[in-house]
Amino acid sequence: MKEGNVLRDKSYAFALRVVKTSQYLTGEKHEYVLSKQLLRSGTAIGANVEEALGGQSDKDFSAKLAIAYKEARETHYWIRLLRDSEYPSSAQSASLLTDVDELLRILGSILKTMKSRNLNH
Repeated sequence: MKEGNVLRDKSYAFALRVVKTSQYLTGEKHEYVLSKQLLRSGTAIGANVEEALGGQSDKDFSAKLAIAYKEARETHYWIRLLRDSEYPSSAQSASLLTDVDELLRILGSILKTMKSRNLNH
């Protein structure tokens, strides 16, 4: 992957949204436990994508993207839990879920491609 790629940009933008959502949840709603979990997993997606981009091998790249995928799955869980606890607005939750679903599709597609590439070599 090259610098300035779609996954890098989208995971960064999503992390920024998660930071702002966490600030809102702690500042306005006084919700600290779930927002901390969301902040940790939601920002870890982009951090692992960045690490993957600096990977020293295809195996290293795939391993970091697999971690990013797991973090995205966890983030999906925390957003759903927050939504069902009625902390953020339903529109805000839906928008966050749409974004994390897109990241999951991109990550899943890359991981699937990497796996099939490794099987064919």
